[in-house]
Amino acid sequence: MSLFPKREQNITIQSYSTSPNRSDSSTERVIRRPRALQSIHLKPLKREAEFGIPSCDLQLRSFSVQPLEFFSDFALRAAYYLGLPAYGPVPLPRITERWTVPKSHFIFKKAQENFERVTLRRMIQIKDGNPDTVQLWLSYLRKHQFYGVGMKANIWEFGPAGVGVDVENGARETQLAEVDALWSHLGQTKSLGTSSKVEELLSSRRFQEANGLRQPPSISSS
Repeated sequence: MSLFPKREQNITIQSYSTSPNRSDSSTERVIRRPRALQSIHLKPLKREAEFGIPSCDLQLRSFSVQPLEFFSDFALRAAYYLGLPAYGPVPLPRITERWTVPKSHFIFKKAQENFERVTLRRMIQIKDGNPDTVQLWLSYLRKHQFYGVGMKANIWEFGPAGVGVDVENGARETQLAEVDALWSHLGQTKSLGTSSKVEELLSSRRFQEANGLRQPPSISSS
């Protein structure tokens, strides 16, 4: 006699949940991304220049577009958080270089092979920037420089009128002082010093021992 029934009964198990229905779109809660993460997907913020006086031109160079665009975006964001009005990046003309070399040194030396290298460039301009802040911005970019991207910066600093004349006169005086210091120890042009220096030299112990004097000689002024 079999203990199991001949026909298996289908048992339906229903699960009950106390959570609200997720299908209703009105009850769904949208989780906002953090501001720091959301700003990555947006364009970098920029500050407006008051006077429009250029302070720095930063030129970025690379052989690929992706690292160049990435580092340009990074430089603009760093300039915004440092309070520098930045403009760009402005695409510059490409630099195309070509080389033609022999393909081989044996029987294939008459066959030539061409190589080409294209350099992409972008320029970012800083206006109305403090020189110290511009130097801080450039040092920060050098510290976190992206691989495959080169940088070249032109900096302008402004000062009062007559600064160049003062710097030129100061440099000339410094050079003359250095020349006089060197020529003072050359041959007979060496300065002998004052009478006190001569008396100190004559009364020195080494001079007395060399001349066999017990008492230092005296210098009488006529």
